Amino acid sequence: MRKSNALKLSLVSLGLATAFTASANIGGDVSKAVKESKVDVSLRYRVESVDQDGVQEEALASTLKSRITVTTGKVSNFSAKVEADNVTAIGNDSYNSTVNGVTDHAVVADPEGSEINQAYLQYSGDMFTATAGRQRIVLDDQRFVGGVAWRQNEQTYDGYRLQAKPVTGLTLDASYVYNVNRIFGEDSSKSDLHGDVILVNAKYAFNKKHSVTVYNYSLEFDNAASASSNTLGATYNGKFDLGGTGLAVKAGFANQEDAGDNTTSFEASYMVAEVMAKFKSFSIGGGYEVLGSDDGNVAFSTPLATLHKFQGFADKFLSTPADGIVDTYVKGATKLGPVGLSATYHIYESDEGSYDLGTEFNIAAGYKFNKQVSGLLKAASYSADDHATDTTKIWLMLSANF
Repeated sequence: MRKSNALKLSLVSLGLATAFTASANIGGDVSKAVKESKVDVSLRYRVESVDQDGVQEEALASTLKSRITVTTGKVSNFSAKVEADNVTAIGNDSYNSTVNGVTDHAVVADPEGSEINQAYLQYSGDMFTATAGRQRIVLDDQRFVGGVAWRQNEQTYDGYRLQAKPVTGLTLDASYVYNVNRIFGEDSSKSDLHGDVILVNAKYAFNKKHSVTVYNYSLEFDNAASASSNTLGATYNGKFDLGGTGLAVKAGFANQEDAGDNTTSFEASYMVAEVMAKFKSFSIGGGYEVLGSDDGNVAFSTPLATLHKFQGFADKFLSTPADGIVDTYVKGATKLGPVGLSATYHIYESDEGSYDLGTEFNIAAGYKFNKQVSGLLKAASYSADDHATDTTKIWLMLSANF
């Protein structure tokens, strides 16, 4: 009897000791996570001018984006992030933000307001990373899925994401998204795209210079059925050394079909080919990108892309024309002392019928004052033909990160 009581007492003591040790370990992990947590603050002030034919008044937007980001340390490989943004018009708000009612001015899609930009829980292990909540999702060069971070109110995604590297060279990325928080702000009727969005992306790097990415993006929107589609494609990226000259090559193809509750049956293709030669002090090259059309009825679309990166800074093709678009471009970049310079010239035509959609010239100059502060001057001049109207845009921007 005494042995039985002693055994019970030993087991209870062992259980209490284990619980106390686990509690102490968790307490220690939490304490360590608090100490390793960090707070980041960023400010971005921008002046944007838009002169657009056919719009009564020019736009001049002076806006400040303020962001605070809190990232915790890890507890048993778990961490969390919360990021809040505020966009405020400073001094001059004579622009159409898409929600402020100033419809006689040109559009600058930077509405005022405050939002939770990101709020998620993340597990980071040796083999994979899992994220749940509101998050930033940027895939490849953002041609199909991006954050639209150029606008003051960033595009983020509500859902679940799994990233894994099961073997050397292979990266797998899969997300289920039930809501897309768009750039137009919570007061806009276009603030969200909700439904069932499945994003699957697999990249295999043969070595440091050559890789192939295969992707399938299924977009089924409840509140935008006409934008529902399924896209399957692949992209090759390669780098070659030609006697001291670096050559960067990109080639890709995709096929898109209607999906979900889209009432229009269609099939359209996408292709891109780009070559850039990189010399010691500058780079130069060009490309050819086609967003095809299904007999002029429906064109290939990329509603989740960071569209400002493609088809010109003037943003004249945020929606693909029904006849599709062919963008032939040349571009170059160099440095003049500490100033980075770049320029691009676009020639646009339709995929169906090959009629002119205009031309555009873009330039940009960036300067880094120090590790925290940088500046950017950028301009776009679009000359219309059979699409839209002549448009000139100029930006002056200062960014600071602390």
